[in-house]
Amino acid sequence: MIKLRLPNSHFEDHGDMIRLVWRRTLIADFKKRDIELAIKRKFRVSPSVRVEDGYLLITTDNEDIERFVAFYIQSNLGGLLRNKYTKRRVIYIHEGMEVPLLGYNAFGLIDRGTNLIQVRGSTGCNMSCIFCSVDEGPYSRTRKLDFVVDIDYLMKWFNLVAKEKGKGLEAHLDAQGEPLMYPFIVELVQALRDHPHVSVISMQSNGVLLDDKLVEELAEAGLDRVNLSIHSLDPKKAKMLMGIKDYDLSHVLEMAEALVNAGIDVLIAPVIIFGINDDEAEAFIEFARKIGAGKRWPALGFQNYVPYKFGRNPVIAKPISFKEFYEWLRKLEEKTGMKPLVLKPHHFGMHPRPFIPLAFKRGEVVKAEVVLPGRIEGEMIAKARNRLIQVINSNAKVGDKIKVRIVRTRHGIYIGTPHG
Repeated sequence: MIKLRLPNSHFEDHGDMIRLVWRRTLIADFKKRDIELAIKRKFRVSPSVRVEDGYLLITTDNEDIERFVAFYIQSNLGGLLRNKYTKRRVIYIHEGMEVPLLGYNAFGLIDRGTNLIQVRGSTGCNMSCIFCSVDEGPYSRTRKLDFVVDIDYLMKWFNLVAKEKGKGLEAHLDAQGEPLMYPFIVELVQALRDHPHVSVISMQSNGVLLDDKLVEELAEAGLDRVNLSIHSLDPKKAKMLMGIKDYDLSHVLEMAEALVNAGIDVLIAPVIIFGINDDEAEAFIEFARKIGAGKRWPALGFQNYVPYKFGRNPVIAKPISFKEFYEWLRKLEEKTGMKPLVLKPHHFGMHPRPFIPLAFKRGEVVKAEVVLPGRIEGEMIAKARNRLIQVINSNAKVGDKIKVRIVRTRHGIYIGTPHG
């Protein structure tokens, strides 16, 4: 009997299927029958396969068969890879694909003209917040697939950006979703901590995927701050806002305290929807004080709910202007003594830095190659001049050479439409 287990993974039994769970957040399902037939064709024997205690058991003592099955699984992994939480197909982006990591909003790097660089290693979310600006999560109606960027390739591009931007950078790990779903999150923090241009490493998170072990690993790797998305301190209301029935608020609150105890600063970051959770503002402040949040940076980052064209915009939400929102925050400061609540870039050590030069001008028509399918219907991703372009209203296919009119260049995020 051979017991097979691949690095950073385990197997699960799903009836006729064998599931490989790789690095907590990625899965691939293999038919038992296909594995057995592949062995039979190669070796003219008929061992059976099953799963036990996370191992793949093969009824043979032939080590050549063990190596063959490991190779079979790894070689078929790319085509079967899916996100464990969204169940969407995953495209794994690596250096051999020659896909630029600047220009697209969903993955890669984003420079908004400061010393903070957004680092996005993956897409997808384990929550389906009712106000999500990008319609993410397991119940998304618009997102078709997910991406994961190889860590070595991501750091190669970060090196290029860091050289342009200079020293004293904040690397901010965020995503169109949950950054903890990035399968190499601890290794990414460690690589950034070792980078000579990085002074601060921060991360957005809803906290659900944290556990004591991961908190310890992130602290040891050098994570400085987590902006923790907690939108209600009432369990029922929290489940409603997060859009997931099994959302465990008590676990997230425990993890908030665990982060602080591990030496990672915490900023509580609720999205305030007036008429729903604005009455909890003082409770958020009290909780932040209780756990010792905000040792180096502000303890709270209240966010004003804003409806978005491609987001989920609940009917019950009542948007207010930012002028009204800031007035509300100032009154909270006066009443509670918690300052600052009206946050400015200098509270985080952020300051302007020259942008990485734009590759395109708005209105320009460029020749581009389609390199990836997009995340929503009618979207494709093309490359030109070592940048990515989100091409909307397109029926092109991967590999096509097309002309694209650039319609948006803000912050080096390029959006274009087919031309001609």
